[in-house]
Amino acid sequence: MAPPPIRQDGPDVLLELYVQPRAPRTEMIWRSPDRLVLRLPAPPVDGAANLACQEALAEILDIPKSRILIARGGTARFKLLRIRGAEAAAIRARLPRPPA
Repeated sequence: MAPPPIRQDGPDVLLELYVQPRAPRTEMIWRSPDRLVLRLPAPPVDGAANLACQEALAEILDIPKSRILIARGGTARFKLLRIRGAEAAAIRARLPRPPA
């Protein structure tokens, strides 16, 4: 069984998500109970989608983008993000509700 997409890791939160570049608009949705998707208009060129991912999450979570690090998947669509100095419950509260 895969680990949950949002989990506490010491003082940080690990967030797994799938980034869909070149989407019509920025939005975050749950594709399934364990797959969080971030759709972005930015293209996957020269790090534009990674920067847009950090900016969109910073806005959604209401935190500085400097606290969001791409821990794994810098050139992939599946990403593991580390949100420094955060609580998993607070992150879950700011994201859309997962499907039942």
